[in-house]
Amino acid sequence: MSATDIDPQTREAEIDAIKQVVATVEHAQNNELPDEFLRLFRPDAIWTTGGGKRLYGLDEISTFTYQVLPGGMQGLTITFELEHVLFIRPDVAAVKLRQIYQTPDGPDVGSPLWIMAKEDGQWRLTACQNIGVPDDELVAGGENRPIFDPDR
Repeated sequence: MSATDIDPQTREAEIDAIKQVVATVEHAQNNELPDEFLRLFRPDAIWTTGGGKRLYGLDEISTFTYQVLPGGMQGLTITFELEHVLFIRPDVAAVKLRQIYQTPDGPDVGSPLWIMAKEDGQWRLTACQNIGVPDDELVAGGENRPIFDPDR
């Protein structure tokens, strides 16, 4: 079965389910809820942070999350905008997002790519990477990159 075999109604339902995962990540990060965030991952997931730290498996992702998330969002808010979903297979999707941090020093923008797999009826974060977007209109020309500063 190929991704083109997904009928339009099923495709929209799957995109809605993926949007719910995105909303849960946003809620968990803004409210500093590590357990809510970590429930979204496969046990063997890969996560690369905006700072380039590579994390392999839920144990490493969990250790990192518990180090940075409680207190890490103080003075910050984050929103995610779903830009594109590419169904590689009906149960595997590449999800492109625009991530906007509002900080006391101004906005900063990231461009996560999440590969998600559907298992037991749930979309799970499987292989995810984040990167700053220096040419985004919110930060273009600005010298201040509070989140994605290459010198951090």
